[in-house]
Amino acid sequence: QHLLLSGGESAPTSAYSSPARSLGDTGITPLSPSHILNDADPVSEQQTFLVVVAIDFGTTSSGYAYSFTKEPECIHVMRRWEGGDPGVSNQKTPTTILLTPERKFHSFGYAARDFYHDLDPNEAKQWLYLEKFKMKLHTTGDLTMETDLTAANGKKVKALEIFTYALQHFKEQALKELGDQAGSDFENSDVRWVITVPAIWKQPAKQFMREAAYQAGLASPENSEQLIIALEPEAASIYCRKLRLHQMIELSSKAAVNGYSASDTVGAGFAQAKEHVRRNRQSRTFLVENVIGEIWSELEEGDKYVVVDSGGGTVDLTVHQIRLPEGHLKELYKATGGPYGSLGVDYEFEKLLCKIFGEDFIEQFKIKRPAAWVDLMIAFESRKRAAAPDRTNPLNITLPFSFIDYYKKFRGHSVEHALRKSNVDFVKWSSQGMLRMSPDAMNALFKPTIDSIIEHLRDLFQKPEVSTVKFLFLVGGFAEAPLLQQAVQAAFGDKCRIIIPQDVGLTILKGAVLFGLDPAVIKVRRSPLTYGVGVLNRFVEGKHPPEKLLVKDGTRWCTDVFDKFISADQSVALGELVKRSYTPAKPSQLIIVINIYSSEHDSVSFITDPGVKKCGTLRLDLTGTSGTAVPARREIQTLMQFGDTEIKATAIDIATSKSVKVGIDFLNY
Repeated sequence: QHLLLSGGESAPTSAYSSPARSLGDTGITPLSPSHILNDADPVSEQQTFLVVVAIDFGTTSSGYAYSFTKEPECIHVMRRWEGGDPGVSNQKTPTTILLTPERKFHSFGYAARDFYHDLDPNEAKQWLYLEKFKMKLHTTGDLTMETDLTAANGKKVKALEIFTYALQHFKEQALKELGDQAGSDFENSDVRWVITVPAIWKQPAKQFMREAAYQAGLASPENSEQLIIALEPEAASIYCRKLRLHQMIELSSKAAVNGYSASDTVGAGFAQAKEHVRRNRQSRTFLVENVIGEIWSELEEGDKYVVVDSGGGTVDLTVHQIRLPEGHLKELYKATGGPYGSLGVDYEFEKLLCKIFGEDFIEQFKIKRPAAWVDLMIAFESRKRAAAPDRTNPLNITLPFSFIDYYKKFRGHSVEHALRKSNVDFVKWSSQGMLRMSPDAMNALFKPTIDSIIEHLRDLFQKPEVSTVKFLFLVGGFAEAPLLQQAVQAAFGDKCRIIIPQDVGLTILKGAVLFGLDPAVIKVRRSPLTYGVGVLNRFVEGKHPPEKLLVKDGTRWCTDVFDKFISADQSVALGELVKRSYTPAKPSQLIIVINIYSSEHDSVSFITDPGVKKCGTLRLDLTGTSGTAVPARREIQTLMQFGDTEIKATAIDIATSKSVKVGIDFLNY
């Protein structure tokens, strides 16, 4: 029904339309000055789980680790995967997935890669092979449950389906391994799951991961506490606190660390440290002493440190501060970073190939010989890992036979001819069928990505909150790259101490297990968004825009007002409740609709402002409660509770105690 406005005042019928007015509902108006209630401990009804399993679902590689709650000091890293790569420690498996031509799950990781690779090329075109697909969640602006991914053969498939298959696979692997260890079947209900995501991901992507986990049966919306979505740099932070001196390498110390001098540290020291880790690796069980590591013990209340988590897809920079006595972490500055992971190096290699052989050829080759393309990238990966600042001898990358063969058919001349003609410096052809790259050529492939990381860190160090940082922890798979270590050391070694854990690729995985054992260790986060509800306020001449005027029963209202619950970048304690009280603008109203909105900006006045998105609706149906005497001023209380990546809202009618709940939803509105 449309609202008839009394008197001669008709609403301006311009192109402008107000969401509130078009709905025809009278809406709500704030009752009292807003107040924040700090109930930061509603997590008392903790369930008990027998084991915590953390999944590090990475862009380039993935893995899981677990710990029994009875012996939290033992962290077990997953079983060895079949078919590991030579020269790469196979503590994780590549994030690759293969579906049959009928689109059913076939295999994951090395198994998927090897099977796909052995298919006949014509048959391979029917199968759906996906790799590095996690980046799509970071790069898609309007992510929904329907977002598609593209397989190697060009066919489209729903992202949610792929993420669900992958998580289901991890669930089965982990439960099977746990069952074998315990000698009896392990129920999913005995497991608390932790999945790690980049801190810089937007809310929809974080929610997407949770939805996929629900579909994979790791937890359910009714039992959401069974799954924690952990932020990768936070997990790293938690693990770094426990490091002893022999478990890390300090780049910045001029003194010897572990008996190596600083100049050795980057190259030789790292190699020896790796050897030490490799020898101890057979067991796959790590003991985490229940201590605060030596470096950590130098930190005092209020000290700050930066975690630089550089993975395959993204780089996450997070600034944390210590809160004693328990050593709780407080996020000081909202996570920043961007798509500057080691994938950037692969893209540069691809660009180099396009420059030499032509973009048209590379595009065709990827579609026509997808398995050979995968082969070429695997060969590049192992050479990429051999790049180092002080390297002098060239790196050889074997070109698959079908590359050489297909190029000849496509262009009518040889690969060798293409290399001579392209005048790309530093890349030569060797008669053994290899691309010979000089160390300079390889380092050039790293440069754009590393420059982006350094530039981003520079910006961060300009921030007043960050100027007095004591330590910089370099973690994540890409942190293994000596070129990145050297660049970070050169740029920031004089500002703070730069520390690298020895098992740097597993830092996040182990930290995520520790987090699952004690989720209360993270106390304060920064809210990434501003949240609020749409309300009516009394219209104030001169303050409110005239087109927002709504006259109703003689009262002049301003519509579409954004009533703020919490601002972007405000500190939020985990589990914190924010309360507001409202009253229906029309006392007799029986259905009360409260719309929840979010925005990336912190100063929002109206729900019609650019960038404001609706992310939830609370509907209180008060019909049938007419028997109860309704007070003249009816109070509707609205609560918002901030959890890990889940935010819940509740509305309560104080007179009748009726209430409704809703989870904030970024994917379906």
